[in-house]
Amino acid sequence: MITAYIQVAMRQARYKILEDGPFFGEIPGFQGVWAKDGDLELCREELQSVLEGWILLGSRKEWERL
Repeated sequence: MITAYIQVAMRQARYKILEDGPFFGEIPGFQGVWAKDGDLELCREELQSVLEGWILLGSRKEWERL
């Protein structure tokens, strides 16, 4: 279930090349989830890693509220 959620979110990712050369990736609707790397594939991998951390942090905060 989480894997499917991540896959769907990653399909929404947007990438661009910054003026100084590296790729920048972000996912609309996921505040603070972004990555920057000189290689597009590494940028994508980092973006997915950041997304996973974002989900885990949100889950932890939700559990603490219970």
